[in-house]
Amino acid sequence: MAAAAWPELEAAARERRRELALPGPAVAERVAAGGGRLPAALLALPLLQSLELSGCPALRELGPGLAAALPALHTLVLSRNALGPAGLAAGLGGRLPALRILDLSGNGLEALPAALGGAEEPAPAAAPAAFPQLRSLNLSGNRLRQLGPGLAGAAPQLQALLLNGNRLRALPGGLLPPAAAGPFPLLSRLEAADNEVQELGADIAALPALKSLDVANNQLQELPAALADCPRLKEANFRGNQLRDKRLEKMVNGCQTKAILEYLRAGGRGKGKGDSSREEARKKKREKQQKKDGGDGEQDEVEEASKLLVKVLHVSENPAPLVVTASPAVRDVRAFIVCCVLRGVSLRPGNALRRFLSLQTKLHEDICEKRTAATIATHDLQLVKAPLTYDVQPPDQLKITPLGRKEVKAKDLLRQLQLEAEEQRKQRKRQNVSGLHRYLQLLDGKDNYPCLLDAEGAVISFPPITNSEKTKIRKETRDLFLEVTSDTSLQICKDVMDLLILKIAELNRSTLESKEDSGSEDDSEALQGPGSLGSQAESLPLVVEQVRVVDRDGNLKVLYPSKSDLASAPSLLTVLR
Repeated sequence: MAAAAWPELEAAARERRRELALPGPAVAERVAAGGGRLPAALLALPLLQSLELSGCPALRELGPGLAAALPALHTLVLSRNALGPAGLAAGLGGRLPALRILDLSGNGLEALPAALGGAEEPAPAAAPAAFPQLRSLNLSGNRLRQLGPGLAGAAPQLQALLLNGNRLRALPGGLLPPAAAGPFPLLSRLEAADNEVQELGADIAALPALKSLDVANNQLQELPAALADCPRLKEANFRGNQLRDKRLEKMVNGCQTKAILEYLRAGGRGKGKGDSSREEARKKKREKQQKKDGGDGEQDEVEEASKLLVKVLHVSENPAPLVVTASPAVRDVRAFIVCCVLRGVSLRPGNALRRFLSLQTKLHEDICEKRTAATIATHDLQLVKAPLTYDVQPPDQLKITPLGRKEVKAKDLLRQLQLEAEEQRKQRKRQNVSGLHRYLQLLDGKDNYPCLLDAEGAVISFPPITNSEKTKIRKETRDLFLEVTSDTSLQICKDVMDLLILKIAELNRSTLESKEDSGSEDDSEALQGPGSLGSQAESLPLVVEQVRVVDRDGNLKVLYPSKSDLASAPSLLTVLR
């Protein structure tokens, strides 16, 4: 009876699928009939690499043996269910050696399962890590009051830890084992907004890779001077806390991370004049870390000259900066978006446009993980009618004119693409689903779909599916509006955008150099444009204009590029800020 009741699992087993998404509302009755746990037939899919079952309040248990039965899992999304520590214990009570993304958000967890260090006593140091490859852990929207020190041993390679919307009162709190050497050496993103945090401990400086910290809307009254000891901290959000130091609060409300750190480094509120020795020690520590990160700073002149040039135009310098307003509804659908404007590209000579489209395809395959981690959309800026709104619409109301197609409703477009993908799979005699299938499944069970709307209300982007014919890139395009979205993390959006700009800069240089070598005059206007110097265009930098994403009240959500962005490839890129 159970096997007959789960045709999705039968199909997955028959076709040897690597990915499976079970929309919560569609399977809720079957889950409830099975005692609130996942069906046993799921354990017969050892090739499964990605599993998602979200939005199913009937799901209370994973059932025993999931970790042992699915050793190839690299993505496990179990958000917005009713899983508790006991319900997770049996399924996660083993090692998942390949798991990279684990999403347990919105389950009402009051404590972590033992596999994630929720036990009273951490696992012995010699015990193998339960999640040795885990990079992203989302625990947002639960009821956690504290985190056990065992998490550091369970997930030693963790890079992003999301704890928004819990009941934590101290940070890092019990997260850091008292005797561990260098816990979480790769943790670069820590989010704990909308908690009850009253104390931000000085041991926050024990996270050597921390780049982004969000503790907005908590109960902090002071910020520790130790924040200035975080060698890589670039972005910090402390808004919504009642800080005693009003000067510091003003910096916080202005999102002035650099000024905040400098203020704390200089002593800040309540510091005496006897801290010069400590400040000197901090300075030496920072210099040592910077030297370790960047070498001795000496570079050969030829190497320096060969770098690609990109100039950042700040919002304050831009008379008409582009702004994207994000609706609160996107949080439950596809929460993260990063945008910017890129001016000065050359797509007319030769096959430059085709190469430009090919590089997007390659990025979608690689860093975007076949669009499942993030999705890129590129637009001709001259065809974009600002201001823009990032919002959601029901599948039967969202209309778009996809690239190369006529206007269609989103639900009908997905149906067409699913049929095309299935036909393609059969023709190629593939056993597992295609990359197209994978990102189509990201919208399964969604009541609303994400979209980017222009000032006329037209949908110019429908992530992760397609963007619009209305803003299609052409050979004549000189200025681009770039957009990256994700339902995984803000950092992956930024990483993808960094790489996209680098690849476009490389393509631009190659195109211009080839044009110069060919001596052709047919495409001479490709080197002309606003601010162009004709034959000297190859030495001019591309211009990246900052774009702000704000909420409906105008509060800043993300600014790209910030000072910490476009810094991942210093050996290839020179950024003029």
